[in-house]
Amino acid sequence: MAAFTQHAAALAELTAPVPLVKESKTVKNREASLHRPALIVRPKKLQHVQHCVRWALKHKAGLTVIGGGHSGHCLWPDIVSIDMSYFDQVHIFEADKIEGDAASNPGFVVVAEGGCKTGDIVQTTMKKGLTVPLGACPSVGAGMWLQGGIGHLSRLHGLACDSIIGAVMVSADSGDVLHVGHVPIQRRPPGSERPENEADLLWAIKGAGTNFGIIISVTFKAHPASTYLTQNWGFPLSNDDELRRKLFELDKLVAGELPRNCSLDVYLYNDADASQLRIGVTMVRCSMTGHTLETQSLTSVDDVLGPEDSMRVVDGVGLFETEMYMSQIHGGHSGGKTSSFKRCLFLSDIRAEFVVYYLIAAIWTRPSPLCYLHLLQGGGAIADVAAQATAFGCRDWGFACVITGVWPRDQDGTETARDAVRWVYKSAETLLPWSSGAYGADLGPDPRDTALAVKAFGPNRLRLSRLKRNLDPRHVLAHACPLSKVPKELKLVVLVTGESCAGKDFCAEVWSSMFTKEGFTVSTASISNAIKQEYAAASGADLASLLHNRAYKEHHRPAMTAFYLDQVRRRPQLPKEHFLDAVHGAGNANVLLITGMREKAPVATLSHLVPDSRLLEVRVEASEETRRSRGASQGDGNGNSGTSNTSVVTYRPDFFHNNDSWSSGNEAAWFFDHKKLLHYLHEDLQRLADMVRPVPDFPRRGMTFRHVLNIAQQRIGLTLCVRFFEMYYHGIGQNVAAVTACEAGGFVFASALAEKVCVPLVLIREAGKLPPPVISVVKSPSHISSSPSNTSTEERIEMERDVIQKGAPVVVVDDVLASGETLCAVLQLLDEAGISAENITIMVVAEFPAHRGRDLLRRRGFGRANIQSLLFFGGS
Repeated sequence: MAAFTQHAAALAELTAPVPLVKESKTVKNREASLHRPALIVRPKKLQHVQHCVRWALKHKAGLTVIGGGHSGHCLWPDIVSIDMSYFDQVHIFEADKIEGDAASNPGFVVVAEGGCKTGDIVQTTMKKGLTVPLGACPSVGAGMWLQGGIGHLSRLHGLACDSIIGAVMVSADSGDVLHVGHVPIQRRPPGSERPENEADLLWAIKGAGTNFGIIISVTFKAHPASTYLTQNWGFPLSNDDELRRKLFELDKLVAGELPRNCSLDVYLYNDADASQLRIGVTMVRCSMTGHTLETQSLTSVDDVLGPEDSMRVVDGVGLFETEMYMSQIHGGHSGGKTSSFKRCLFLSDIRAEFVVYYLIAAIWTRPSPLCYLHLLQGGGAIADVAAQATAFGCRDWGFACVITGVWPRDQDGTETARDAVRWVYKSAETLLPWSSGAYGADLGPDPRDTALAVKAFGPNRLRLSRLKRNLDPRHVLAHACPLSKVPKELKLVVLVTGESCAGKDFCAEVWSSMFTKEGFTVSTASISNAIKQEYAAASGADLASLLHNRAYKEHHRPAMTAFYLDQVRRRPQLPKEHFLDAVHGAGNANVLLITGMREKAPVATLSHLVPDSRLLEVRVEASEETRRSRGASQGDGNGNSGTSNTSVVTYRPDFFHNNDSWSSGNEAAWFFDHKKLLHYLHEDLQRLADMVRPVPDFPRRGMTFRHVLNIAQQRIGLTLCVRFFEMYYHGIGQNVAAVTACEAGGFVFASALAEKVCVPLVLIREAGKLPPPVISVVKSPSHISSSPSNTSTEERIEMERDVIQKGAPVVVVDDVLASGETLCAVLQLLDEAGISAENITIMVVAEFPAHRGRDLLRRRGFGRANIQSLLFFGGS
């Protein structure tokens, strides 16, 4: 994406027809105001916006859009910004004037142009006795409505994006004008088109609408205007226990009992002189149908909160000024006295132990008493909408937590402001694992937003990514809330193994459901079903009973096992055929779950068949008593025996999952899925893969060299690597004695991990480079060193004697696993030092399964080592 300066010749082509903003442009977001865009244009008509997009397409440039100016990326360095302020009209129409079924759209609709502010819409609609459920700040613009829009009417009428029924936009792919959904005929520009993918585009606009085109106008469904009763309470907090108790009462006894025409806001802040931590509560009650508001008290509120400190009855405009952060906290933030930076997470349960812990930690680590936390109640109409019904997929939350860093405005751009921003990100990072999502409206191209963006759209992330690829393929709007790249192929294959009646199919079903909820396309396959079909055809057994009648299946199990072993003797490639049939049957799935695998060490023996995918084995276990109770026969003979005691097998599955209890099995399997499996699909792994530069015809013609060490030369590459390695490290469950690596590539990543986890680093070097006493072994040439351009044959590697205690757990780090020769030598050296394979965890940056390195390790007796690779690459 090209970046431009004020002197770039191409800018003259843009500003010839489109008015240029010559004066200094003031935006609400103080972080954005510090950015220096290439220039700012202010189109006066639709054709000007089209020209901007077509100019960007021609010059491979990016654009940002200024609506309300609250976005931290509405201005971006060296990028052209489009100020939509001339598009500021609000129009109201009777719904039956819209093309389509009038009965499904009774009442009125509101058409708001892309430069309107929330306050403009509320003021205009109030004059007609109408309203639209927008946000709580009058100066926010279209970016907020298109990406959610949480306000005091959300529990009654839904989010702002839920009321969107149509839009007019300029396509980011062509510059053409499109109208989607229900748009009054009077507001459809001449020559506008209804796109073929209209349903997908309208779906995407309702929650992620800043990513696909420049919005000219939005059509909302209107509701009768409400009158609001606002009540405020404030309480001093003397200690953490008091805060825990108050949060419990507010969530269970107040929020849990409120009708949906009431909403609760909770603030954790300091009083005006910064001497006392306080909890503030605002309750907003709106009239249900525009009639006079009944102001009788609610018993649960009175019991917990007592008499309010203040109470007002206001209309929609007056409601803006009743917000506690605008009028009370630190004397009120209105009037331009302070600047702020926010990130918002969705919390399902603010009473949960870890959530309360991290909320308290956030409060006590604030860099300034001006910073605060704001909890906004969810539920009601927000949760009535299915997560996949609109692009806004985060629906299941009790409170949204807005982490707000605040500083005096005269400190903009100083270390004080930067400390506040860092505190926001740090607090968000610690709460993120306990959240049900993040609010995408705040997020942009800042790398610190990447982890939040992954959770911004719930199960809709991958669908949105595909739409982004199709609707903005040249990334004209690259500075909106980031959407992950579309997986290009099957990313994860999970082999669910175990003895009969351990619950393999049950766990696969649970994990399939969980992957689906996270937005992945999932396929499941049972290799045992293929075996049953072949056995039934050969023996005359009833196939339906083999598939669905457990007792019948267990009766035939010994005969089926004998049949299968005979088939494998006759057709040694049969296991691979079954595996590939399952893979090829996965279609366009991102994740494939396979049950019924009978092979030992299946990852080592089969991974080369899917070299571009990650292959994992999860062994499901249950006690013999439990399996008997589920119908297992004596000596199940499934050819895949073993228990969690790794000493009885010659290889080590990637994971063991205990499925001893049906009653808690679903919860345990769900937790396992989120704890162990989902991070293998984390977007940051693709970011790391993109840093591995391919070098053609090196080290010899016809070979493509993958420059794995290039990761360490990227700004956040080493940080991302170590973050994943640290995750694997903490999953070992033992006190690791040392991190070790063989020169030279492994040193880069091993030293960073050892420093991070505070464990000694033991270096394995070429012979003669370490002082005695040492132990040494012969290392055969690796994949690269055995190439014709390298004349080296075998060499010796060594480590200092007794530097690691015998039998101690050790982590081995290397940059690459290809043929496996280097790691075999390292494990042989460690074996000489008294450290066996079952006590070794291998962490590798990049694995090349085509070279079958895992299989070599297994064949040489190191199959019980735990191998964790970050990236996988096909080919050589």
